[in-house]
Amino acid sequence: MTPADAPGAFTGDGPVVGADGLVRCPWPGDDADYLAYHDHEWGRPVADDRALFEKLVLEGFQAGLSWLTILRKREAFRAAFAGFQPHAVAAFTEADIEACCRDRAIVRNRRKIEAAVTNARALVSLWEQGQALGDLVWAHAPAPRDQRPASMAELPAATSESRALAAALRQAGFVFVGPTAGYAFMQAMGLVDDHLAGCHVPPQACGPRAAAG
Repeated sequence: MTPADAPGAFTGDGPVVGADGLVRCPWPGDDADYLAYHDHEWGRPVADDRALFEKLVLEGFQAGLSWLTILRKREAFRAAFAGFQPHAVAAFTEADIEACCRDRAIVRNRRKIEAAVTNARALVSLWEQGQALGDLVWAHAPAPRDQRPASMAELPAATSESRALAAALRQAGFVFVGPTAGYAFMQAMGLVDDHLAGCHVPPQACGPRAAAG
């Protein structure tokens, strides 16, 4: 999720005070689902391969859409893709893909559905080589910043690390992983802490420092 995709959720690019009195990044607006995602998930370190696989797949489905659209369909995606268990998705047949294409509860884009299966098979292949997706991903975490960004304007669309991560994932057989999606993935999975200065989400819970702790 790239915060810039939040459709009309905010008018400024600095932190805002919500209806509950808490200071937050501006991109969740006042949507309850977005607020919960911002407060409890976004930027908190994740190293578990299944969770990373789920997020990679959902980032792929987000292409051309808002993250809120995907977030509201997340439980339906989990049902359609066997709880994002990589071995199960890797074993999908043409009939399983067709079933997903008919599922009105998810994004019915055949290329994205096929990409999810391809990525599951890439992850299983990594495991068979004795490697972990978490190790591959976290090898591209940048050094922690000294300070949080002051405004949304300071957040990049892509970085040298996200370009390197996207290249490493593609080399491992993953698809739908460009530098911009790679950076959104890094933000969400806590490789970087892009909560703004003043946001109530504690810095010690987010980014590489939290992962190291």
